[in-house]
Amino acid sequence: MSAVTDPMVWEHVQPAAARRLLTGAIDAFAERGYQATTTRDIASRAGMSPAALYVHYPSKERLLFEISLYGHKAALEVLRSADTGSTPADRLRALVAAFTAWHAEHHTIARVVQYELAALTPEHLTEVATIRRAISTQIEQVLTDGVAAGEFAVTDLPGTTLAVLSLSIDVARWYTPHRGDPAALGKLYAELAHRMVQA
Repeated sequence: MSAVTDPMVWEHVQPAAARRLLTGAIDAFAERGYQATTTRDIASRAGMSPAALYVHYPSKERLLFEISLYGHKAALEVLRSADTGSTPADRLRALVAAFTAWHAEHHTIARVVQYELAALTPEHLTEVATIRRAISTQIEQVLTDGVAAGEFAVTDLPGTTLAVLSLSIDVARWYTPHRGDPAALGKLYAELAHRMVQA
């Protein structure tokens, strides 16, 4: 699924030319990687001249930052919305199912968001890292609650949080639509995550 056809909404990016450049950058970064992508590649995908990119974005890195910032915010919102259930186990399964499905459904964007962080400037990376910490906290809190309730056996909360998140995040690296339904994959990973931690 390309960024243009991805159901994630990009209407907030205005004007339309800036939006075309952004979606072109997502597809190019996901396909070729940030370092191998040129501003000419991005402009070409947007049907524009290379010079036109700088009218809307001061640099290629700024495009990456905009993509990363929005993608991380969307992923965090998915987690927060999914944090429902009467028990920590129910909550954990809901969180992992939603987070995994998001990384499959939006795999093009998620691949850029999760695997091109090193190309961000220190300032931009700091801003994105704040959101990443909030994502980790969402999972770690459920694990903490599960340990307190006697439902989970977790001796290393930060390490286990990373392992649970990594299950979902890695989906963006290998997923293509023929690999299965995002919701079904989310359900599978939710059960795997629960097995990892249950007492």
